[in-house]
Amino acid sequence: MRSVALAVTDGMLHFELSLAYEVFAAAPAGVTVPWYDVTLCGPAPVAVGRFRLDPDHDLDGLRHADTVIVPGWADVDVHPPADLVDAVRAAHDAGARVASLCTGAFVLAAAGLLDGERATTHWAHTEALAAGYPQVTVDPDVLYVDNGSVLTSAGKAAAMDLCLHLVRLDHGSSVANTAARRLVVPPHRDGGQAQFVATPVPAPGNHPLAALLPWIIERLDQPLTVEDLARQAGMSSRHLGRHFRAVTGATPLQWLLTQRIRHAQELLEKTDAGIDTIAAATGMGTATTLRRHFNRTVGVPPDTYRRTFRSGGTGLRDAQAPAHPGEGPAAHPAG
Repeated sequence: MRSVALAVTDGMLHFELSLAYEVFAAAPAGVTVPWYDVTLCGPAPVAVGRFRLDPDHDLDGLRHADTVIVPGWADVDVHPPADLVDAVRAAHDAGARVASLCTGAFVLAAAGLLDGERATTHWAHTEALAAGYPQVTVDPDVLYVDNGSVLTSAGKAAAMDLCLHLVRLDHGSSVANTAARRLVVPPHRDGGQAQFVATPVPAPGNHPLAALLPWIIERLDQPLTVEDLARQAGMSSRHLGRHFRAVTGATPLQWLLTQRIRHAQELLEKTDAGIDTIAAATGMGTATTLRRHFNRTVGVPPDTYRRTFRSGGTGLRDAQAPAHPGEGPAAHPAG
């Protein structure tokens, strides 16, 4: 996997393109394994953000690469250029490993490379990807998806996670860790996009839950039941469930659990409170219950989350702290 081709065309996002070039263009100091030969392939010249580039080869050059990287696509409401889609498909047909960064997944989907496969993209665009390409199984809660010859990453910084994953596949963990140290990023992050997505409370409005939702938020430390919520709202439990699905897209208890987890995240980030105290403040009851729901929803345990996201934390050293055995990616969305 020596040759890496970056597909560039008008409408690409420069952040993801620059990030990939930084990872693959030069070997980190001390790494002696043969490094990658990187080329830019696209029509000339190319406008990428506010920059203009002169690619090394036209898009047909993608067919000669071992790995093709498709950076983020700026306007997901516009179908990617046909010549780019065709070139990416031809490269894969020729045996290339194809990886998209952020919204570059829309290019891979248009090329048919994600049909019947699991994929991800920036959390803000997962619904659009799923709606535009229903044959793709879109997972909004992971940093990247590796299907072998086709890989997709979530948004922005998750592109770095995928690029380092490719280095790890090609050269092993030691080399990937060295590359990560040079870039001052963790070589591997536990969990998924659920860690980074704030779960919004529906805006105040004329819906039937407008008064109930703030009332719940003020009482997250209490053992609320569906009957409690229905009584406060002045409606039956069945009608409450219907309104919750219409307004929030979740059942009352699902929404309540999401708010408890969100509050736990805030306390972990902003306070020194112990896990038992946070469990009580969020209505979880015990530290064991909090850890179980937090790990399942966010993808990492509370202690790991605090080390990574605590304001004023020590950065990379804490972000790289190993997880406990058995911890893995998030299985359920946070919201």
